[in-house]
Amino acid sequence: MGKTLFHKVWDFHVVKNIADGLDVLFIDQHFLHEVTSPQAFDGLRNRDIKVLMPNRCVATADHNVPTVNQSKPIRDPLSAAQVASLKTNCEEFGIELFGIGHENQGIVHIIGPDLGITQPGMTIVCGDSHTSTHGAFGTIAFGIGTSQVEQVLASQSLVLSKPKTMKIEVNGTLPFGSTSKDVILYIISKLGTEGATGHFVEYTGDVFEKMSMEERMTVCNMSIEMGARGGLIGVDQTTIDYVLERKEISEEKISWWTSLNTDPDAKFDKSVTYSAENIFPMVTTGTAPDTGIRLNERIGAAPHLSEKSLKYMQFSSDENVADQAVDYVFIGSCTNGRIEDLRAVANLIRGKKKADSVNAWVVPGSMKVRSQAIEENLDQIFRDSGFEFREPGCSACLAMNDDKIPSGSLCVSTSNRNFEGRQGDGARTVLASPLTAAASALTGKITDPTIFLDAN
Repeated sequence: MGKTLFHKVWDFHVVKNIADGLDVLFIDQHFLHEVTSPQAFDGLRNRDIKVLMPNRCVATADHNVPTVNQSKPIRDPLSAAQVASLKTNCEEFGIELFGIGHENQGIVHIIGPDLGITQPGMTIVCGDSHTSTHGAFGTIAFGIGTSQVEQVLASQSLVLSKPKTMKIEVNGTLPFGSTSKDVILYIISKLGTEGATGHFVEYTGDVFEKMSMEERMTVCNMSIEMGARGGLIGVDQTTIDYVLERKEISEEKISWWTSLNTDPDAKFDKSVTYSAENIFPMVTTGTAPDTGIRLNERIGAAPHLSEKSLKYMQFSSDENVADQAVDYVFIGSCTNGRIEDLRAVANLIRGKKKADSVNAWVVPGSMKVRSQAIEENLDQIFRDSGFEFREPGCSACLAMNDDKIPSGSLCVSTSNRNFEGRQGDGARTVLASPLTAAASALTGKITDPTIFLDAN
């Protein structure tokens, strides 16, 4: 019987089999940031242990950094302490750091692919749940806890049980205006937040084959929102071309990459199939990512929607989601803070003005993305339309920095989670694609982006 991509990569990295189904798995690449690493480094100090392979570690500051006036001291004492601690730890243990102001600084899951560090066939970990983003390259990439961060620093390996495998196949032609973000929101709405629990998901079908690498990263990024341990996509010419633009790779290595793809006779523990024709622009309505609906539906049509979440969101089940007034729009995060996302928004809003009632933030995912946006004059398009163009960071994805959404305000966000208080105490979050977020900023209410795409 053939093997899946997941099993090939996993088996290649097994250092040792342990009783009770546990494996010692070698980790190719370890990404670190300021939030989950301080205690891990302290653990090494307490045991007088060095980092085993600092050359396989890269660190960046992203969660706590401000996105305005980054040249000035961080005002929040805890955030300042965490960023400073990361700098001290990396200097002491010999780990490369892209700190505030560095040309490679940015959100950890954006800089890895963009700098050519992320490559097919790797095992990748980070103390951040959305490490699954890197799976778009045919890697086994997953988030780990602080104690595991310490384990990887000390041994460059982890003791793990092998997850089950799941195939999600989507074929057909997406309706006009639908994007990769809508695809993953649709899948999560069908499966729920626990539908893929205990599994590594492989996304297959012509919809994913047609996607760019940045679109694939958006899909894999949100794999964990349906309970998956991670998500990955097979290696093809799109993958290879993306890496080759950033790194010089031998033909032998590329051949190995493609050999990792799932064999035709491989079996998955679970499989589901969806039709692309049913996937329209989506938004969430509750306080979990599985409450997505089409923009022409009533809020009560959302699956997995509880009365508690309706109350928090200040929604009524018989209202149309497109009638909801918007206070903030956030375009950014490790889900949708890449250059293609910014280009899509700029193309939609060019020559238009945002609604006066809306605060609209565009936060590039890295310094490289920001520089590229400026080179392409996208920053001027944002400013001309009344959008704020900020400096790189996790920003309003989560309330760990200055970019918090005020209590009671409704934010259409391109990030990955809409939990209670995720963007600020009492903040209400609607997840959407960059196109939907941009359209909503223009009208002041949740809006189907196709009305503007038709105009273009």
